[in-house]
Amino acid sequence: MPPELIYTPDSLLRRPRFLLWTMWRDLLASRELAWRLMVRDISAQYRQAFLGVAWAFIPPIAMAVGFTLAKDANVFTVGETDIPYPAFVMFNTALWQTFVDAATGPVQAVIIAKPMLARVNFPREAIILAKLGEVGFNFGIKLILIIGLFLFFRVPVSWTVILAPVALIHLVLLGTLVGILLAPIGVLYQDVSKSLNMIMGFWLFLTPVIYPVPTEGAFGVLVSLNPVTPLLVTTRELATTGVLTEAVSFWVVSGLTLLGLLLTWIGFRIAMPYVVERVTS
Repeated sequence: MPPELIYTPDSLLRRPRFLLWTMWRDLLASRELAWRLMVRDISAQYRQAFLGVAWAFIPPIAMAVGFTLAKDANVFTVGETDIPYPAFVMFNTALWQTFVDAATGPVQAVIIAKPMLARVNFPREAIILAKLGEVGFNFGIKLILIIGLFLFFRVPVSWTVILAPVALIHLVLLGTLVGILLAPIGVLYQDVSKSLNMIMGFWLFLTPVIYPVPTEGAFGVLVSLNPVTPLLVTTRELATTGVLTEAVSFWVVSGLTLLGLLLTWIGFRIAMPYVVERVTS
């Protein structure tokens, strides 16, 4: 016999233990639906593209070729990198694109699921989990490129490579935090999804994807304050040299990310019923 559910007009914030229990319950209950949504989205993503999975390789390769040619032509000056520059750009671009996918995925998924949200009562966490699974699948494809470029450029690999997935997960969680935070607003206002790509383009140039971490000047301060910087740099360093230059910042950002993700998840659960009601009214 299913457990009895009692609905009251009181805010769930006044009953934090019950709120956390229902969040955990719905998270577990959403696994099967999340899997089905993930399989559907991945199949549609690659079935409707002529080049298919090649799109996972094209952006990193294009950026590496373009910026390497510009660097060789002295269009801009880049300091010393710990691995060959083309591999440096391709690896960083793959990590950055994974962060972008994690940040934009929840917003796009909730907007697409708007009709389903209005008609069907299901755990909203399934939408987020499906996108996280898609992010993991896409990075798995990019991993083929990363292994290939490591072999081609003979990039040295430290034993700390086994810890790199931990840093990568933290990078994905930071992106997910951004996505969950913006998802309810994105359902109400199309400006969010339209401006998100522009914001990510500006954010890219504040992230050490095509250049080493600067240590001087106002730009260096901005890059150091960028929360993506220590997560991306630490992931790359764990996978290559094993010498960590952003260890303290990594743990600070990771701790704030986990706390922020919990708070954002709570806000998402509380906001979504009001968002759905407003959309359907």
